[in-house]
Amino acid sequence: MIDRDQSAFRRLGADFPGERVLGVGFDRDVLTRAGIERAGAFAAVSSGDNSNIISARVAREMFGVERVVARIYDAKRAAVYERLGIPTIATVPWTTDRFLHTLIGDAGTTTWRDPTGTVAVAQLTLHEDWYGRTVRELERTVGARVAFIIRFGQGVLPESKTVLQADDVIYVAATSGSVGEAVALAGKPPANED
Repeated sequence: MIDRDQSAFRRLGADFPGERVLGVGFDRDVLTRAGIERAGAFAAVSSGDNSNIISARVAREMFGVERVVARIYDAKRAAVYERLGIPTIATVPWTTDRFLHTLIGDAGTTTWRDPTGTVAVAQLTLHEDWYGRTVRELERTVGARVAFIIRFGQGVLPESKTVLQADDVIYVAATSGSVGEAVALAGKPPANED
């Protein structure tokens, strides 16, 4: 934990097992004292966008840390930083989800969100009665677009007439607020069309 305010360390509690280093997160000497060479991940979460981006880039480019994320308050700038290869957190509602996904590689069913937090890509677990049905039927039912399918270990961009098969891994794109409903509906058998 790096902070330029000594009082910030009090919030960590006595049982915090990590290092407490006074300084700024983009200073190479400070990062070295904090053990950056052993870091499996790096999160830049100061109150300044520029400091966070510089810190994240130093961690990745100078110290080779692979899992790096930066909190950015300006959502418009977040997209620019994403193009620089630094995953960013731009909005409060999905901060925890994105940090966990970036730092430990797992955040439940949502596997990706756009920098504004509006669109999510999620993996669906289909009820077995969906096998033999088309992508079109699934999309109508779950209210999301099938982005791609992993079939026999290969990514496939499906057409609306593509038939779903056992062992397909289905990923859908949906607005962030509708992902949970899409996941729930895919886990139920399709309605019979009589």
